[in-house]
Amino acid sequence: MTGREALGITGESILPVAPLRLPPPESGDPLSYPAVRLFADRAAAVTPGFAVDAGNAAQVASICRALDGLPLAIELAAARLRTLPLADIAARLDDRFRLLTRGSRTALPRHQTLRAVVAWSWDLLDADEQRLARRLTVFVGGARPETAERVCGLPEEVLFSLAEKSLVQVVDGRYRMLDTIRAFCAEKLAESGEVEAIRDAHAGYYLDLVVEADSWLRTSEQLEWLARLDEESDDVNAAVRWATEAGRLELALRLLAYSACYWWMRGHRATSAGLAAGLLAELGSRRPPDLDEEYVMCVLVTAWAGGADDELRERLAEVRWMVTWDHVPTRVEFMMMLLSMFTGPPGDLHEAYDEIMRIVGALPPWQAALSNGGAAFVLQALGRPEESLACFEKSLTAFRAIGERWGTTLVLSGLCELHHQRGDYDTAHALADEALTVARELGATTEIAESLCRRGDALICMDAMDAAQADYVLAAELSRRNGSMDTLAWAHLGLGEVALRCGDLDEAQALLSRARAECPDGWYSTEDTRTRIAAGLAEISRLVSER
Repeated sequence: MTGREALGITGESILPVAPLRLPPPESGDPLSYPAVRLFADRAAAVTPGFAVDAGNAAQVASICRALDGLPLAIELAAARLRTLPLADIAARLDDRFRLLTRGSRTALPRHQTLRAVVAWSWDLLDADEQRLARRLTVFVGGARPETAERVCGLPEEVLFSLAEKSLVQVVDGRYRMLDTIRAFCAEKLAESGEVEAIRDAHAGYYLDLVVEADSWLRTSEQLEWLARLDEESDDVNAAVRWATEAGRLELALRLLAYSACYWWMRGHRATSAGLAAGLLAELGSRRPPDLDEEYVMCVLVTAWAGGADDELRERLAEVRWMVTWDHVPTRVEFMMMLLSMFTGPPGDLHEAYDEIMRIVGALPPWQAALSNGGAAFVLQALGRPEESLACFEKSLTAFRAIGERWGTTLVLSGLCELHHQRGDYDTAHALADEALTVARELGATTEIAESLCRRGDALICMDAMDAAQADYVLAAELSRRNGSMDTLAWAHLGLGEVALRCGDLDEAQALLSRARAECPDGWYSTEDTRTRIAAGLAEISRLVSER
C-alpha cells in the first residue's frame, strides 16, 4: 500500500516513492526520462499527433522540472494542451495552482486539481507542522535542522515529522520542499501575516553567518567555510535582496559587505554586482551613519563586473574622496584588497612605500601579509626588482604561515609578473603553474582564469602559441561564466597577441578591439591590460600601413 507517512507497525518496510526522474538541462534525449515520457503520453491522448521533438523538447523538459516530476501535476499540465499552446503552459506555471485545475472526472476530488492534492496533505498536518511548513518557504535552498529551528522558531522534531509525512525531502542533510509544495505553503505564510517577521529572522541569521564566516575565509580553515557558504549562497543572496526591497538598507549593506570576500573568491561577480547595484539604487543619496566601509564595499562590488555608467563613476569618485589608498579597514578587512585594486598607490611611489613600511608592523597577520605584497608591487614599479623580490617572498611566507590560499595565489602571480618583466619566462611559467594549482585547490575561478592568462603570457614569449591559445580560451570561458570582465579582456588580449604573432591581422584586430570594449576603465589593476591592447592595435595599424 502507499501513503504519505509510515504506519509505524512491526514488520513494516518503507520504500520512498520519489518523483519521476527528470532530464538535466543539457540532456540530449529527454524522452529517456520518465517525467517527459509521461507528459508525451498524456499530451498525445488529448492532442492527437502531439510528439516531443527537437523543436519542443526543451519546453517540455522545463515544464516537467518546474512541476518537480510529480505525476499528477504533469498529467494536469498535459491536459491543458486542449486549450493552451505549449509555450503558454510553460509561461503560466508561476501560477500553477490556477493553471492546473482540470483532472479526470473519474478521479477522487482530491486528485482532480493540483491545489486539492496539496491542500489535502496540508489539512492532515497539526498546528505546529503547518506553522513550520509555511515558515520554511523563506528558505530558497532548503535548510539544515539547526538553521530551520533558529529561523522558524520551532523544534527540529517538527521538521523531522514533516519529512516523515513527505512534505519535505532530505538531500545531503538539508531539508527542502519541492517547488509545488513550497508555492502552496508560501501562500499560507502570506495569509498568516508572518512574512515580515520570518524574513527578518532569515536575514538576521544569514547576517550572523556571513560575519562569522568572513573572519575565517582568510585563514587555514577557508576551504571549510567556503564550502559552508556554498551551501547557503542562494539564501544569502535572497537575504540581501529582501533587505533591499523591504527598505532595511543598513541590514542589506552589512550583508553585502561581509559576503564580498566569499563572492570574490568564488567568482560570483555578475550576481553580486547586480545585488549591489540594486542596493545603491535604493540608497540614492542616503549614506547610513557609521557604515562608511560597508557603503564603499557596495560601490566596489557594483563596479567589479565592469561597465560603469556616469552615476557609478560619480560614486567611485566619491569613494576616492571618502577613503584614501592607505586606509586600513576596521570592520570589513577585505576592503583593503579591493580598494588597492581600484585606486592603486598615490602618484609619489616613494611616499607610498614609506607609508606601507611605517604601518605594516602594527597590522593583523593577514593585512600585514597583504601590505608586504603591496610594497613589493610598489618597489617593482620603482624599478627596484631585488627589493621587490624580497618583499614578495616575505609576503608569500606570511600567507603560507597563515594557511591562506587566496593570498598565496596573489603573491605567486606577482612573482610571476616580476620574473616575466625580467625576461625569465621559464620561471614565470613555473610560478603561474603553481598559482594555478593553488587557485584550483581553493576553487577560485577568477584566480584560475588569471593564472591561465599569466601562463599564456609566458608561453607566448616561449613561442608556444598553441599552448598559449588553449590557456587563453579556457580563461575566457571561465571569465565569461562568472562575469569577470577584467580577466575576460585579458584573455581576449592574449588571443589577439597570439593572432598577431601568427600574422592573422584581421583576427588580431577583432580580438583586441573586443578586449578594449570589455576592459573596465577607472581601475588601477587594469592599466597594464589597456596599455597592451593599445600597443597591439598600434602595431596592427603599422603593419597594415606597410602592406
